[in-house]
Amino acid sequence: MEARRRVGYQVDREVLNEEIVEDLAEKSDVTIPFSQKVRESMRCSGPRVKSCVLGSVPVLSWLPRYSLRDNAIGDLVSGISVGIMHLPQGMAYALLAAVPPVFGLYSSFYPILIYFLFGTSKHISVGTYAVMSVMIGGVTERLAPDSDFMVWSNVTNDSMVDVLGRDAERVKVAAAVTFLSGLFQILLGLVQFGFVVTYLSEPLVRGYTTAAAIHVIVSQLKYTFGISPGRYSGPLALIWTVFDLCSLLPETNIGTLVVSIVTIISLILAKELNTYLGPKLPVPIPVELLGIIIATVVSWQVNLKEKYGVQVVGVIPSGLQPPVLPTASLFGQVIGDAFALAVVGYGIAISLGRIFALKYGYKVDSNQELIALGLSNTVGGVFQCFAISCSMSRTMVQESTGGKTQVASALSAMVILVITLWIGSLFEELPKAVLAAIIYVNLQGMMKQFMDIPTLWRSNRVDMMVWVATLVLTVLLNPDIGLAASIAFSILTVIFRTQLPKYSLLGQVPETDIYRPVDEFNQVKEVPGIVIFRSSATLYFANAEMYMDALAEKTGIDITRMLSIKQKQEAKRLRKEKKEAKKAKKAAKKNAQHLKGAPEHPEREDTEDEMEHKDVATVETGEHPDSSIPEAIILDLSPVNFLDTVGVKTLRNIRKDYSEIGIHVVLSGCQTGVVGNLEAGGYFNEKVTKACLFSSIHDAVLHCQSCKANTGPVDEEMAATHF
Repeated sequence: MEARRRVGYQVDREVLNEEIVEDLAEKSDVTIPFSQKVRESMRCSGPRVKSCVLGSVPVLSWLPRYSLRDNAIGDLVSGISVGIMHLPQGMAYALLAAVPPVFGLYSSFYPILIYFLFGTSKHISVGTYAVMSVMIGGVTERLAPDSDFMVWSNVTNDSMVDVLGRDAERVKVAAAVTFLSGLFQILLGLVQFGFVVTYLSEPLVRGYTTAAAIHVIVSQLKYTFGISPGRYSGPLALIWTVFDLCSLLPETNIGTLVVSIVTIISLILAKELNTYLGPKLPVPIPVELLGIIIATVVSWQVNLKEKYGVQVVGVIPSGLQPPVLPTASLFGQVIGDAFALAVVGYGIAISLGRIFALKYGYKVDSNQELIALGLSNTVGGVFQCFAISCSMSRTMVQESTGGKTQVASALSAMVILVITLWIGSLFEELPKAVLAAIIYVNLQGMMKQFMDIPTLWRSNRVDMMVWVATLVLTVLLNPDIGLAASIAFSILTVIFRTQLPKYSLLGQVPETDIYRPVDEFNQVKEVPGIVIFRSSATLYFANAEMYMDALAEKTGIDITRMLSIKQKQEAKRLRKEKKEAKKAKKAAKKNAQHLKGAPEHPEREDTEDEMEHKDVATVETGEHPDSSIPEAIILDLSPVNFLDTVGVKTLRNIRKDYSEIGIHVVLSGCQTGVVGNLEAGGYFNEKVTKACLFSSIHDAVLHCQSCKANTGPVDEEMAATHF
């Protein structure tokens, strides 16, 4: 083994406690009054106004500096490529939202332009997204079910669904929930609530998107098999839907199934070919666009709708819809769904945005992203769009084809505008089974996330539990309620980990001032007479009692028993003093009687003397009759980042109880905030000062050794630390 390299320097200083450190560092007691903070925040100046405007509308800061030579070609190619992808995905995801396909095209136009103006990410492609679409579909089908639009047909002498009326109502519902979710996002952004995404950990997001993908797949099976299952809501809705689909499989439309299978196989093979030829091609082959063009032509030539009963997209009106205010009466029924959409959409977009910001070295403003997405959804709701977020597949294409800025997204919106105005009606004969097949193929990346389970099992099993629990809860409870339950479970795992920390006794690494757990290192030895105790979690009301129990267990001291023994000893001492006083009084009385000639009682006095001698013999002497009891305990609080009132009271009780049996208790590693918590909680008094707080464990050890020795110098091997 290579010899350890020694660096030529030495640490030599006096032992420092918190009082000395504050004197040396000259702690400042200056605090800024709240009124002054308010005045400062309200102060208006030219630079501040300019910064506020540029921060609120980021396009004003980067567009004037846009380099045509460096970015124009890449953004143009990327914009056209992503715009072509928007066409099939927008129409397909409109089916997930249970609205006519053309509204998927609207959702791929208006929100993108708004994000172009207000967004801070240069690479993400916002627009329709499968998870968001299926969540909206759950709302639209719940508030506008087929059963509410059944009408009698004189032609068939049977009841049938008023498709036009149903779709119109579902568009209103989708627009209302989208508008409200946008308002939630704007409000959260204005109050600087961007940190809400911190509660959406990566395992939670990946488990949630996987579960949402399962919901998406199940919702599209009816188009694959050409059947019409009933609609279920509430918990276990997905399970009942699967059972219903299985019972209807004998009624499968063979023509629809053949179209689905051929499309899925063709898309998978084409995408594999695209991946293989990717390095050699300037832009990816628009597989999905070619697929819907071929499928539309075949459907039109073969007349799949009339001959084989294959469902097709139907009428696609040309042009854009005029703005319409959302139906306010629906807000009360969709408020919970809107908030879930706001959080999920933002969490997915900011997660992907940060990945590319880190890769290309720029910053994404989390609060501004909330506002940008909120404005996109709010304006989109007015133009009858459904909620949008960020798509991984489109973002990867936008980046791989050379997109450098959000100009690429704006160009993709222009492509959708051209398609909507003039080309959309050409796809009226497109089979819905083809759109379902496009969804299946696009979700294969999400389904591969099941491989996270073995990876997390090896790296962090708590994160694996979060992933699996999120999947199960979202599948069973639907995406909206499942999200809330998953976040609650994730927070509970954090609480449980703080309630079940690892407690350790620390020892010194030889010839250093470094201390490590003695049960994890062979060469680490405990300091004689001193116990150094550490908890891996912060100390607060939920684990305060366990902290005291663990300290007693690690030190081997039954503090309750020790205090009881001390009280008994104190009682014996008082009895002894009382008897001695009584004996002295009797002796004085005896002397007085002797002077008067009174008779004596020697036998009785001898008996009393024997009893007193026997009683005194039972008293234990010395502070530490047991040599295994330490002289000092050091509580290492370096992992503690805050103390509540219960935590402060716990430390105060520990100091008081152990001091009563002669054990000196000091604290080390206290952060500035923790020191403030101790002050506010009344830990210090006239007898207990900051002199019992130390910045490092080594300072605390040297202090305890000097207190223990008192008659001699501090151990030179402990005091002199060489590196």
